[in-house]
Amino acid sequence: MKEFNQVKDKNMDRLEQYVPIVDRVHGSHHPEFHHVRRVFEELNHKVKAAGVDKPNLDSEFKELREVTSNYAVPGDVCESYEAVYKMLSELDEAYQG
Repeated sequence: MKEFNQVKDKNMDRLEQYVPIVDRVHGSHHPEFHHVRRVFEELNHKVKAAGVDKPNLDSEFKELREVTSNYAVPGDVCESYEAVYKMLSELDEAYQG
């Protein structure tokens, strides 16, 4: 729980900034990112609603792992796209831990 909150505090603000931008820039060539954005928005809403409690994000992380092939970064994307997958993966790991 503590680790999840630390990773959440470290990553959520940047994810809120990066996800819409990456979706706008890469969404036409990587339509799966539209799905990633929708799932992230659900996840973010649950995290905020939970406050200091640990939200139930099992279904969101399961869906993200499926959509992203376990956060595999496509070869033709920018560093921001890669950063989003890395941050989501870190969050997922901390949540599972």
